[in-house]
Amino acid sequence: MGLLSLKPSLLKKLCTAVTGNAYKLRFTIVFVGAGHRFGLCGQLIQNRLLENGGTPDFTRGTLEGDIAPGDITFYRLQCDSEGNLRSYIAQGEVLPVATRSFGGIGIFAIPEMGRFYRHVLIQKRYPHHGAVAFAHCGKALFEVMKYFGICDIAYNQPKSLPYPTENPFA
Repeated sequence: MGLLSLKPSLLKKLCTAVTGNAYKLRFTIVFVGAGHRFGLCGQLIQNRLLENGGTPDFTRGTLEGDIAPGDITFYRLQCDSEGNLRSYIAQGEVLPVATRSFGGIGIFAIPEMGRFYRHVLIQKRYPHHGAVAFAHCGKALFEVMKYFGICDIAYNQPKSLPYPTENPFA
C-alpha cells in the first residue's frame, strides 16, 4: 500500500509513532480536497452534468472553490519501474489568489520550484500528480519515508545546495 492510499488517521498515528508528534496533520490528495480548506460552492460539476439542476448528491463529485491560503507540504511516494520506492517532499504555501476557475484549485508557491521541477520531477520522471498536506510537515514526512526504508527522498533544495545533476558553473 502506498502512502497516498493511507487514511489520514493512520498516517497521523504513523507520524506520531515515528516522531512522537502528530503535528495535527490533515492530509488530502490534491484533487479530492478537504472541505474545511475550500470556499465551497457545492458539487456544481456533478450537479450540472448528472443531476439536471437538482440538489447535489454529496456522495460523489468534486469540491468546487479556491483552496484557503496557508502552509502546505507537497509530496509523493511511488514505486519506479524497477520496483524501488522513491519519494519527494517540498514545503511551500497556498497563495491568497482568487482563481476564478472550477474544481478545487489553488496557487501553490514552493521555494526554488523551478530547480526542483527540473532536477527532481522531470529528471526522475515523476508524474505531475502529487499529494498535499495542509501544514509544514516535511520533517515528519521525511522520517516516515526513512521508516519505510526509502533511500531516494528528494526535496526542494535551497539555492546554496546544488542538485547532483545541476551545473555548478551556471
